[in-house]
Amino acid sequence: MRLFECILLLCLVVCALSVAFTKDLLTSIIIFMSYSLIMCLIWMILQSPDLAITEAAVGAGVTSILFFLTLKKIRAIRKEGQDEQEEG
Repeated sequence: MRLFECILLLCLVVCALSVAFTKDLLTSIIIFMSYSLIMCLIWMILQSPDLAITEAAVGAGVTSILFFLTLKKIRAIRKEGQDEQEEG
């Protein structure tokens, strides 16, 4: 069990660094989701199921959906802006 905890903590650090240094926003969001899921597992190991459920619901669920929607909206705005520049 101790080895599993160390692997989870190592993955958590790798995810945190990857999010910080990734250029692509979509990849960054997916890595953030995996960070939240790993954090959820750590909360379960620490015998705190209420925090684990909250982390899964808010961290990996709601926040990621909001990030995806925002990313879609930003790219839509850029696409419209590019179309206007090409016409004018």
